[in-house]
Amino acid sequence: MDVVSSETFGTLVDASAVPSLSIYMPTHRAGPEIAQDPIRLKNLVGEARRQLVDAGMRGPDADRLLEPVSGLITDSGFWQQQADGLAVFLAPGEFRSFRLPVRFGECVFVGGGFHLKPLLPAVGRGERFYVLAVSRRNVRLLSGTRFSVSEIDLGDTPTNMSDALAYEDLERQLQFHQSGSRGSATMVFHGQGGAKDTAVDRLERFLRTIDGGVCKLIEPDAPLVLAGVEYLLPVYRSVSRHAAILDGEIGGSPDGLRDETLHERGWEIAESFFGREKDAALLTLASGAAPTEMTVEGVVRAARDGRVAHLFIDPEATVWGFADGRVAVQHATRRPGDVDLLDVSVAETWRHGGSVFLGGPEGSVAAAVLRY
Repeated sequence: MDVVSSETFGTLVDASAVPSLSIYMPTHRAGPEIAQDPIRLKNLVGEARRQLVDAGMRGPDADRLLEPVSGLITDSGFWQQQADGLAVFLAPGEFRSFRLPVRFGECVFVGGGFHLKPLLPAVGRGERFYVLAVSRRNVRLLSGTRFSVSEIDLGDTPTNMSDALAYEDLERQLQFHQSGSRGSATMVFHGQGGAKDTAVDRLERFLRTIDGGVCKLIEPDAPLVLAGVEYLLPVYRSVSRHAAILDGEIGGSPDGLRDETLHERGWEIAESFFGREKDAALLTLASGAAPTEMTVEGVVRAARDGRVAHLFIDPEATVWGFADGRVAVQHATRRPGDVDLLDVSVAETWRHGGSVFLGGPEGSVAAAVLRY
């Protein structure tokens, strides 16, 4: 499975070669349907060739342009490593394909830029979070986005309670001092007072050691999801110096859970955290606390001016027309040279650093909260 980062999406937004070809199709991870996916792509390549020729390209030139994507049709290894959807972007000198966890509808688009609106659900917009899976016997730190997860090497940080306390005891030995008359000496450990450790003391010492290592590895404001048994996690929260531990946690022993399972359950918790930006923007849109625009033509104009802070679009809608400078004109049906004006709004909003959200006010195809 591939990842579409915000940087990658920005590169696709900025591409303007003519002609630019975008292909979307559903794919299958397993089962007999896998055999039908290459046939489906072959049919879509045929439709792309037809559109290119209709746009004025000679047949042999269209065939040469399509060679990279045509080569995928017979690549058996490529089809054995699919996700839920395939997105292909092709232009003179550029070819990108993405196997993504989004089930696209079949689509072929030829124009002066890539058709990117269907790709939005798969874009990782910096939604990075962490999962700390901790037990007495094992500690794992995972880094995740909406669609990906990887384990972070903890380096010198111990990964179990036995090692953590042994490491801490070694550190303590460097802090003792000897006092008393010649021939007799007394060891005094700072912070210990000679009292025998209780079970709670040992657990807190263990978790402080882990927290110290984690805080060195992740950003101070990065959202962190905890996974562990019920008695352990409140203690971790009480000793942690990390400021962004999320409400909600993955209960039970994490030792038997795969990274992918921890990621899936962690995202369920983190998603609401990341949804706050959209909720806040919707509240601003509804309250009128900032300037807004509710027409497609107005949104395109504002987006090209760099005034859109937050854009909401209907992912199922297509608005055909043309945009000439700041002027946008809608057509009831697609005409030669038309583009999806929602694509234009997405591209211009993204290019100027605005946020793009799927969905929005009921009955609205496009709506925007403006900067001014």
